[in-house]
Amino acid sequence: MNIKSYISRLLALVLVVVIGLVGCSSPSGLSGNYGQDTLKVIETLTTAINLPDDSPDKTDIQSLARQQINDYISRYRKDTKSGGLRSFTTMQTAVNALAGYYTAYGSRPIPEKLKARLKQEFNVVELSLKKEA
Repeated sequence: MNIKSYISRLLALVLVVVIGLVGCSSPSGLSGNYGQDTLKVIETLTTAINLPDDSPDKTDIQSLARQQINDYISRYRKDTKSGGLRSFTTMQTAVNALAGYYTAYGSRPIPEKLKARLKQEFNVVELSLKKEA
C-alpha cells in the first residue's frame, strides 16, 4: 500500500514537471531577446512570402510563420520596453497585414503589392532596430 502511494505521487510529480517544461517552451523558437526575435520573425516571414506556389514546404513554412506571428505579438505587445518602440509598431503593422491575409485567403499566392509593402516595412523595422540598439 505504501509503495503504491509513493509511486503514484512520484508519477504525478513527473507529469507536472513534464507538462510545465513543455508548456513553457516556445515551438516557434523565440528566445525572449526582442532584437533577435524580431530579426528571426522577419527572416521567416520573408521566406514565407517569397516561396514559389509549388514549393513542397509551403504549408510547413506558413504554419511556422503563423506560429511565430502569434508568439511574437503575444510576447512583446504587453512588454513596456518594446511595445512603444518604432520597430515594434511597424512590425506589428506588417504582421497584422500578413496574418489578416492568411486568415482571409489561406494559402492563395500573396499579391505583389502586399509583398512590396511587407518588404518595405521589414526594412524600416531593421533600420529602427539598428537605431534603437
